[in-house]
Amino acid sequence: MRDANLTDHLFHYFRASKDDLRVYRGTELIFSSKDSGLAPLVDYVIKFVPEAGEVLIFDRVVGNAAALLLKLARCTEVWSSLGSERAARTLASFGIRYHFVSEVPYILNRQSSDICPFEKLSMGKTPDEFYETIKALH
Repeated sequence: MRDANLTDHLFHYFRASKDDLRVYRGTELIFSSKDSGLAPLVDYVIKFVPEAGEVLIFDRVVGNAAALLLKLARCTEVWSSLGSERAARTLASFGIRYHFVSEVPYILNRQSSDICPFEKLSMGKTPDEFYETIKALH
């Protein structure tokens, strides 16, 4: 079991950083990225899974698309500044603990005019189905 105070401390430093994603195995930082969107999580899955084992992930935004990828990333716990209600349900169904500073009904696109296209693309898909779809676009 991870020390809650240490995790909270690491999340505080993550939020103050310019990183968009950080992945920890225990207390060791094994991956980080300043890229935005799903790209860092897709990169992590491609490069490190399954060798890295179970991990703790900090991500700026967690929607359903990210939640599906978090399952593939062998994430046991995720912390995020913003998460969607659908992501919360998906994470809970996989037994992944989640901590969202703010929760919204769904993640919006960059123009805030509609639901994020990856959110739409992820609906009704399993983690493997979504991964194959997103990998083809990557």
